[in-house]
Amino acid sequence: MNKKSILITGAASGIGKETALFFAKKDWFVGIFDVDEAGLKTLESEIGASNCFLGIMDVTNSASVQKGVDVFMSKTGGKLDVLLNNAGILKFGLFENVGLEHHLKIVDVNLKGCLNCIYYCLPYLKKTTGARIINMSSISSLYGAPELSVYASTKHALSAMTEALDIELEPHGITVCDIKPPYVKTPMLKGGENSKSLKILRFIGGQTNAGKVAKTVWKAANKKKLHWKIGFTRLMAFHCWFLPFTVRFVVKFLSMPKIKK
Repeated sequence: MNKKSILITGAASGIGKETALFFAKKDWFVGIFDVDEAGLKTLESEIGASNCFLGIMDVTNSASVQKGVDVFMSKTGGKLDVLLNNAGILKFGLFENVGLEHHLKIVDVNLKGCLNCIYYCLPYLKKTTGARIINMSSISSLYGAPELSVYASTKHALSAMTEALDIELEPHGITVCDIKPPYVKTPMLKGGENSKSLKILRFIGGQTNAGKVAKTVWKAANKKKLHWKIGFTRLMAFHCWFLPFTVRFVVKFLSMPKIKK
């Protein structure tokens, strides 16, 4: 196959879907993976079956990931230009009000899922000149946000893994980076309508859309930069650097709900 290829997890909706459509328009062969088969089939019809490969994949299941990666690679001739670790979940709520099973699921999808995909894609990335691993991080990786404590923890960890692997994999010609958007208008935010941080970011224009993130993924696939910050995240990152002693106060003011004793 002469086309470049990208494997996208969490492709059935939101950022993953917009990125798949964007890269397909750029004449890339797109691997679309998710647990949402109906969503994937809708996306496949939009892209065209000849321009993509649809695969049901549970990123928390290593066997599912290995099978999906190997089948996709059989379609691309064993080469993979970009792995986009986009699959992710969150659940708004104070730590004590979110069930343990939800906390653990967030860790499994957001962190272990990325680890699984990188592990099984790595042999193919090594065979591809100029290959990239792009991890979808978040503004929450800059400073842990109340009501998103475990989600923020996984994004902190993912950024650390990004930095380490960018150094480790440099001898193989593989670039690793992450993308840090603020809240993105996707189905993932469902259930967080009453979150203080989400309300405030909406008010001050701190949200972005999936299309803008998809364009940033395209930039990350073609340019070298370790951390790609979008919109309000740039301001927050500057604040963390310039006035680090005020960050806790600002995060508390913007996102901590009032607690009735």
